[in-house]
Amino acid sequence: MNVLGGAAFQRLESAINAATMRERVLANNIANVDTPYYKRSDVAFEELLTQAIGAQGIPVLAGRMTNARHIPINTSYPSPSPKVVTDESTSINNDRNNVDIDKEMSLLAENQLRYNLLAQQVNHDVKMMRIAIEGRS
Repeated sequence: MNVLGGAAFQRLESAINAATMRERVLANNIANVDTPYYKRSDVAFEELLTQAIGAQGIPVLAGRMTNARHIPINTSYPSPSPKVVTDESTSINNDRNNVDIDKEMSLLAENQLRYNLLAQQVNHDVKMMRIAIEGRS
C-alpha cells in the first residue's frame, strides 16, 4: 500500500517541483538582468493544473470498482508537469532585454512563500498520517 501516493500528495509533490524550478528560473532571470537580448522565462504550472482539473474548478473524483454493482467513478488525477516558458514578445530596455529586476524580486519572494506553504502542508500531511498509524499525537 502506497500511503503517500494519493492524488493530493502527488499534486503537492508536483507543486513543490514547480516552485523549485521557478526558483532556478527566476534566479537565472535576475542573473541576466543586464545581458543584451536576454528574454525572461517563467514556469507555467498553476495554469496547466487549472486547465487539467477543468474549467469549473471541480476536482475529479476517483474510485476503484471492486464489485460489478459499484458505480463507476473516473480514476484519472490530472497532475501536469511544470514547463518553462520564455516571453519573447516584450522588451523593456534598448538592448531588447525584458527583465524587470523589481518584478523578478517580487516574484522570487512570492515563490518562496508558496514553497514554504507547500512544505508545511506536506509536513502536516505526514504528521497526520503518523498520528493515524500510531494512534496518538
